[in-house]
Amino acid sequence: MSKEQLRDKQGLTETEFLQQYDVRVFERPSVTVDMLIFTIVDEEKENYRRLPEKSLKLLLIKRGGHPYLGQWALPGGFVTKNESVDEAALRELKTETNIDEVYMEQLYTWGDVTRDPRTRVISCSYMALADSISLEVKAGDDADDASWFTIKYSVLEEKKTLLEKNFTFEKTVKITLSNDKDVLEATVKVIENYAGKAIMTEREVLDSKGIAFDHAKIIQYAMERLRNKMEYTDIAFHLMPELFTLSELQRVYEVALDKEMLSSAFRRKIAGLVTETNQFTKDAGHRPAKLFRFNPHWRYS
Repeated sequence: MSKEQLRDKQGLTETEFLQQYDVRVFERPSVTVDMLIFTIVDEEKENYRRLPEKSLKLLLIKRGGHPYLGQWALPGGFVTKNESVDEAALRELKTETNIDEVYMEQLYTWGDVTRDPRTRVISCSYMALADSISLEVKAGDDADDASWFTIKYSVLEEKKTLLEKNFTFEKTVKITLSNDKDVLEATVKVIENYAGKAIMTEREVLDSKGIAFDHAKIIQYAMERLRNKMEYTDIAFHLMPELFTLSELQRVYEVALDKEMLSSAFRRKIAGLVTETNQFTKDAGHRPAKLFRFNPHWRYS
């Protein structure tokens, strides 16, 4: 039996039902997208004989209108009626930051009722990773400025509480974002409630200085996801140029994960992910180092 032959309890076919459906029955929230764009940047070096230090940076825009006028926020905007959330994310990425053709994945949907003072807003967050060499950022029409912020992420406290049958795990995280002019800070508490095989996670912004909306919470989650995925996927290579040395690659891992790694162990870890070339670096003051490139076939070798 086709769907046009099936009738509901009111005796309507699907076509008849859709013709008389009233979209005003349910109040509709607004939907937005928020973009977390990460890159790794070489800081200026004082000694040309030393390799430049690297830092993990996040792109933020300075809000040019209310609410949170003058504060810094993730690039993003409202989803229009005739586009998907993925299409909206790509559009906002291009119009607000002049960035396109980069790795991007959907992270999480944020739906706290009071997260936006204007109206009920549900936001779908996306993470994008890009090689800084290929980026040319500019602020969009509704932003006063766009800037890369160095991100520092540290766990201040961790606590496990045993309950009668289950337990909770709490951690308090401090996020510091800085550029040449501004220092932004936030403290976020993450509570994981374990009940058998089920895990419920809550996030709360304890304090926030200069970061608009609940974006500190979104940044905390994105950092957690980025670090987790770097441990078991090839996501880090989206932060790299086409050719790189193994030392450069290791430093990117160390900066993003915020931990030092033994060179021998690291090289075993990424051995299948890279392909050796016959090219070498030509930096003045350094011995030539062999260049490598990402191996896109690593999963099947």
